[in-house]
Amino acid sequence: MIRPFCEILFTGEDRCELDMRENEIFFFLLVVVMIRSRKTGSTTMVSYLSSGFIYTKVANLILFFRVDPRMGLVYLVLFTLQAILLPEPTYKGPESIVYFRANGLDDELKRDPRVTWLVTFYTAWSPSSINFAPVFSKVSHAYSLPNLKFGKIDCGRYPDTAAQYHINTSALTRQLPTVIMFQEGKEVGRVPAIISGKIQKFIFKEEDIVQVFDLNNLYNECKKDKKYAAQIKKMEDKQLELEKDTQETKKDR
Repeated sequence: MIRPFCEILFTGEDRCELDMRENEIFFFLLVVVMIRSRKTGSTTMVSYLSSGFIYTKVANLILFFRVDPRMGLVYLVLFTLQAILLPEPTYKGPESIVYFRANGLDDELKRDPRVTWLVTFYTAWSPSSINFAPVFSKVSHAYSLPNLKFGKIDCGRYPDTAAQYHINTSALTRQLPTVIMFQEGKEVGRVPAIISGKIQKFIFKEEDIVQVFDLNNLYNECKKDKKYAAQIKKMEDKQLELEKDTQETKKDR
């Protein structure tokens, strides 16, 4: 324990030392952080730290309650206030994503089957879905075209849609998030894949998403489609204007 805080908060000769039970709690915390970080697909240092801080706070809460329930309550209040007033920053960068409701995805697939869709099925409570959100946003912004679009649907709000695409949304599921590619209105691939009834492990890194769906080649093929040439040209011109405006804004600063 760090002096002089332990001397102020606690009493007794060994107030700045952890007993055997408290050491066991911290070792258990370390194991839990390692296991959960791997299971939730943490791929960056920020994800590991975020997960570690949450479990560390829970362990500290248990230790404070063991010493004095009043300290535990004070720590719980501070913990809660910090979570409300200073939440973890969310991704604020550019994205090109359509957020679907209920039957919105089916309607869109029927409306124009020529469009290729890459859709993420997620829930707001899933750590893996939260970690994957900025990755999918970056991919959508980099590869979006009028005939290559990206979408998301919240399986927590629309469980019938999740069931329709055979996605388990239980607390112990290994299918959140699930990314499915649709071409000609039909599913042509998904991750994590299901082979012989078994869900295959998949780490949701940006480069792995690009590789498994062959987005580089798909992007080039979609860009050559003459039916969408005018729309693609218009989109490129708009992006160039935005880039120029951004550069001018930086120069003014």
